Amino acid sequence: MGTKIDIKSMNLSELEEYITSLGQPNYRAKQIFRWMHQGAVSFEEMSNLPEPLRRRLAEDCKITVPQVEKKQISILDGTIKYLWRLEDGNCVETVLLRYRYGNTVCVSSQVGCQMGCAFCASTLGGLMRNLTPSEILNQVLFTSLNSGLPISNIVLMGIGEPLDNLEAVLRFLELINQKDGMNIGMRHISLSTCGLTEKIDKLASYQLQLTLSVSLHAPDDETRSRLMPVNRRYGVEAVLGACHRYFEKTGRRVSYEYAMIDGVNDSEAQADLLANRLKKAPGHVNLILLNDVRERTLRPSRKADAFRRRLEEHGVTVTIRRRLGSDIDASCGQLRRQTLGL
Repeated sequence: MGTKIDIKSMNLSELEEYITSLGQPNYRAKQIFRWMHQGAVSFEEMSNLPEPLRRRLAEDCKITVPQVEKKQISILDGTIKYLWRLEDGNCVETVLLRYRYGNTVCVSSQVGCQMGCAFCASTLGGLMRNLTPSEILNQVLFTSLNSGLPISNIVLMGIGEPLDNLEAVLRFLELINQKDGMNIGMRHISLSTCGLTEKIDKLASYQLQLTLSVSLHAPDDETRSRLMPVNRRYGVEAVLGACHRYFEKTGRRVSYEYAMIDGVNDSEAQADLLANRLKKAPGHVNLILLNDVRERTLRPSRKADAFRRRLEEHGVTVTIRRRLGSDIDASCGQLRRQTLGL
């Protein structure tokens, strides 16, 4: 038998086309879609489908379902971190963050990462493979089902570079936005990238109303290339140029992620340069208190407040991200490495 169809990665129109090819009325597609997006793990559960159809679906298709390999819960703030085992044995991480305004899920888009950022555990060991749309979707769905908590917001900021898996990410966004599915609006979704400029331009062409978060982390090429090898191909000016075009195309202001690293990117001169750079591509700066990674030598800066004040003096909108899950393996990639012995 050949490879089974990943039916949960289909959108509604593809599902309708497939179902009608089986001689079934197209309304069956919406029934199947709803079952899957409510957490059904087998076709046998779909009690409003005729039995011959259920048998045919089980023969030809699969419903991807992750298994909880490990689960950590913060006693400080209720943050929950999941390590999901996929059907091929690979694992990815998902984090549930609890805020006053609702619950946010941070999802992975790849198994591993090839970007090589110096402060990140996810990239240690390189890229194994891309996730499918259903595997990204499952992180949101089964985190909600396992925790018993509703999900209001999504950030694509876990393991992997989302724009390096753009087609699957775009399909995931379509699926998660469906009113017959989890129905999470684009304005409640944030996508983080290290700055793949041509992919930023392609994303902009879809004019989605999500928030683009760009991992900048330094205002100059020398420092950014030290932290992020991708900068040797996509320099600071090129990245900010793509961000400006994104704003012009979508009307959505960009969020700039800036991990505060001791003695590397936290000087007053760098704050001044950052503020000057952002005059051409304005947006919101999100200062991040770096998480310690055992395999890395970089350490969190103690100058975040001073850096923030310096940016504010230049008129830059800036916040310091609240640190959650500090008593568990909060930095993406660490739980996967420890559990699998990578």
